[in-house]
Amino acid sequence: MMLKADRILALDIGASSLKLAEFIPLKSGGIELIKHSIKSLGLDPHADAERPSYIISTIEEILAEHQIKPGPVLISVSGQSVFSRFVKLPPVDQDKVYQIVAYEAQQNVPFPIEEVVWDYQLIGGTEGDLDVMLAAIKGDIIAGVTDCVEQAGLLPDLVDVAPMALYNAVRYNYSDLDECALIIDMGARSTDLVFLEANRAFSRSIPVAGNAITQQIMREFELDFSDAEDMKKAHAFVAWGGAYEAPPGEVADKVSKSVRSVMTRLHAEINRSINFYRGQQEGGQPKRILLTGGTSVIPYTDVFFKDKLKAEVEYLNPFMNVAVADEISAEEIGRDAHTLGEVVGLALRRVLTCPIEINLMPPRVVSDKAFRKKHPVLLAAAYGIVVLLIVWCVYFLRLSQLGEERLQLVRERVSALQAVEAQLREPEQQIASVEEKLAEIHSLIEDKTRWAEIMDGINELLPEGVWLTSVSPIREQLEIEAEEETRRRRTAQPRETQTEAGDITAVEISGLGYTDKVPNAQPIYAFRDSLRESDFFKETSEIDRLSPVPQGTYVREFRIVLQLEDPIKL
Repeated sequence: MMLKADRILALDIGASSLKLAEFIPLKSGGIELIKHSIKSLGLDPHADAERPSYIISTIEEILAEHQIKPGPVLISVSGQSVFSRFVKLPPVDQDKVYQIVAYEAQQNVPFPIEEVVWDYQLIGGTEGDLDVMLAAIKGDIIAGVTDCVEQAGLLPDLVDVAPMALYNAVRYNYSDLDECALIIDMGARSTDLVFLEANRAFSRSIPVAGNAITQQIMREFELDFSDAEDMKKAHAFVAWGGAYEAPPGEVADKVSKSVRSVMTRLHAEINRSINFYRGQQEGGQPKRILLTGGTSVIPYTDVFFKDKLKAEVEYLNPFMNVAVADEISAEEIGRDAHTLGEVVGLALRRVLTCPIEINLMPPRVVSDKAFRKKHPVLLAAAYGIVVLLIVWCVYFLRLSQLGEERLQLVRERVSALQAVEAQLREPEQQIASVEEKLAEIHSLIEDKTRWAEIMDGINELLPEGVWLTSVSPIREQLEIEAEEETRRRRTAQPRETQTEAGDITAVEISGLGYTDKVPNAQPIYAFRDSLRESDFFKETSEIDRLSPVPQGTYVREFRIVLQLEDPIKL
């Protein structure tokens, strides 16, 4: 029976479809495809908010329909969602390559580096220079993808980029690529171009693909997206002015012109990319074109590009050196082969050292994966702890007998110590009384120093254009009886009262406010508001006095009474 660890699950998450394949490694070092499924998400491209739920449900359907057991899975994501950049580095020591690449990543990635997951690959170079491919994706995007995969029951083990997975698949299957070749992966939202030449690689994503054709049909026939997609699948072909016979029918003719319009735009973008590759990357003119992707099956697509690009065009076959199980019919693999390049490239990552090995796994998933690898060690440690506890229990049972004997001796000793404790109780009470008084003194010192803290707080909040002329504490007034209360009673005189100053409950500040713009008191009011927000004063603190503005000056006198949050005890 095949063990779970022997399986390789590969998942390609495209814009409009999912491809899930199950492989097994061969003793020869290769891989064999045993199961695969290509399923449309059935999602309108304008409904991206619902995309996670569609991904989860589609993965669950594939697992159930093909009886694929959940496990670790290798994932590839669309090249359109990944920012890739090819840069040249001067010759440097190996131990400094990462530092230089990290600097280049910060300079080239159009997002804050802490918000992305990025990786790089050295892919050769010329005349001592290093060619480096940078790949980066926003952290929330890739985290959303891996979360969907986990919710569907699979464990993300690696995250690759679809164009790079295709590159690895082609390098493994096409050993005769001596001259420059070009992979054209025509998806739903974008077309990925991958250049292969010697030990070099270059990729670019073009936002013209299958959905652009569907949207063109929507406009031509005034249909919704779903109906236009069905019409494209039923009638689409690349119109080509007499080079081949067009299918009869007005609808087919009209659809073909829509396809032709988009293909012409796509050809122009491909030409620009080829010119960029030749000019900026010093590459060659592609002599061989490999077509792949769901949109590439539109009839006469290969003929169109052969005529336009003046190169040999064929459909990508990722199974030239990859075995296919006997259970999969030749008709089935022949129909799907050209769209399975990404999952083949992913599976090869598990059994071989591939030319490009990018991994954009989110940090959280990486830590979870590392923790899962430690499970066997943790279980062994737990087992050892249990055994150790059993040994200790036996040991302590043997000690309990000796403990009973010693307990009697301890009780006798405790009785003697209790007598000593009784003698120490009175000194302990005296020490506690002294400590209580020391605490009171310490509290008093803290209250005394609060006045200095309050003055510092007022000065820190003093805005520009405001000066203080005086700061005075306000103490609580307490009524006390006259000292000669008995005399008042004898003479029947009215009761006399005196006041005594208590704790400081408020602070009165006076000063001058100046503004060089208009004769108002805005700085003074701003000063009052900032004092209210201070930890020292209450919200009820208010301006007690504000002088009118004399003619010809913007200086105003003010007085503010600040109510303390906590009175200062004196």
